[in-house]
Amino acid sequence: MARKRFDDSQCSVARALNEVGDWWSLLIVLQAMYGTRRFVDFQQELGIARNILCDRLSRLVDNQVLRKVEVGEHGSRQEYRLTDKGRELFPVVIALRQWGDKWNPAPDGAPLNLRDRKTGRPIAPMSVEDADGNPLTVREVFLPEHTESDTRKTDNKTG
Repeated sequence: MARKRFDDSQCSVARALNEVGDWWSLLIVLQAMYGTRRFVDFQQELGIARNILCDRLSRLVDNQVLRKVEVGEHGSRQEYRLTDKGRELFPVVIALRQWGDKWNPAPDGAPLNLRDRKTGRPIAPMSVEDADGNPLTVREVFLPEHTESDTRKTDNKTG
């Protein structure tokens, strides 16, 4: 059975998941953020089968999350590098990492210790903020096209 595509969906989350929604794709993007560039290095770091890696890299290149760069003499080797679009997934990856550290911690309980390169200080938890920089929760936001009764129905389903 073919996987449903959401290219024409009004939901931006569904459309984004078309591009990076399976776990291998997001792990490839994460490895690229760590500096991995070569096919063999992605394969070694992730323990991913060659055919799956080929498919996901092709899809990430097609979706302009990664770009393929010819390196070496006469293009004898290729590297995969993040595009601007791919680099803009950084907050998504950090938010997912922080969520995972909280709700599904590593077996030893120690989260990855990410720090600001300039100051050496730990990075702050990701949050959604209003226009003035004040944190917001899911209960404090709404979609304007929905009526108040729709918002209450959704709120009752989610929390």
